[in-house]
Amino acid sequence: MGFMNASASFTRYHITDAVPADLWSQIPDKLKQFAFKEIEDTAEERGWGWVCYDDMLDSFWRTAPPEKGEFITFSLRLDTRRVPAAVLKKHVTLALREEENKIKEQGKKYVSRERKKELKEQVQLKLRARTLPIPAEFNAVWSIQSGVVYFASTQSKVLELFEEYFSTTFGVDIEPMTPYALAVRLQGEDVMDKLDSLEPSRFV
Repeated sequence: MGFMNASASFTRYHITDAVPADLWSQIPDKLKQFAFKEIEDTAEERGWGWVCYDDMLDSFWRTAPPEKGEFITFSLRLDTRRVPAAVLKKHVTLALREEENKIKEQGKKYVSRERKKELKEQVQLKLRARTLPIPAEFNAVWSIQSGVVYFASTQSKVLELFEEYFSTTFGVDIEPMTPYALAVRLQGEDVMDKLDSLEPSRFV
């Protein structure tokens, strides 16, 4: 999902603390430090990191720099491996049957709960290693003048990842600009009591 599409859903953030003056010149290096690393040759379930706004396959910003006028642009790439439930169930069943045949030869009757759990984890790891990760890209646009960050997603889990990784990368925290937070920012904390006492209107 990105801002170059015909339509896009996005979340607005503002920086909660003052941005250090020397941060702007460090941003390109920080993006590369926390850039996306491929997980195709691993068995990792998820991998994420920053990539070039103009090319999600470029984690070295060879295509274009992140600076675009008064904005800093980059993208969060998130690769996820998904093993279908039916496939997992099939291979776990096969592994259990093979284990049952082995223990029968040893004079045992049942596979222990711990061993079943271990077999399932082994099967999951094996299947993940054979499954190609599915890539996803989420654009981010950071206004230097206003400090507002636009992020092209409204998915709660993706937003949580973005907020945490943004803070880790740049050393500053961000907060979603919800209507409540925006009202407090514009009118001051004195308006919080009034906002808390508001009741929703019914139009039906």
